[in-house]
Amino acid sequence: MAEELEIHEADDGLVVYDGARDRVHHLNATAGVILQLCDGSHDVEAIADFVARGFGLDEPPVDETRTTVERFTEEGLVT
Repeated sequence: MAEELEIHEADDGLVVYDGARDRVHHLNATAGVILQLCDGSHDVEAIADFVARGFGLDEPPVDETRTTVERFTEEGLVT
């Protein structure tokens, strides 16, 4: 996760302010969990496994998690 982010909890997820780009991102609960796990110690598969366990899913959402992490990278939220 990028260091210059300000993260605040909201009723439905997270509000993330990227001061370097002067942008605000509203993340739902699942995206918020994924962002918080993007700390360099988890790969996409591990994050997807955590999401599956946390949300009671039958299968880890690997493709969706990968897409989310790629989007975070494009937006500068993950380095």
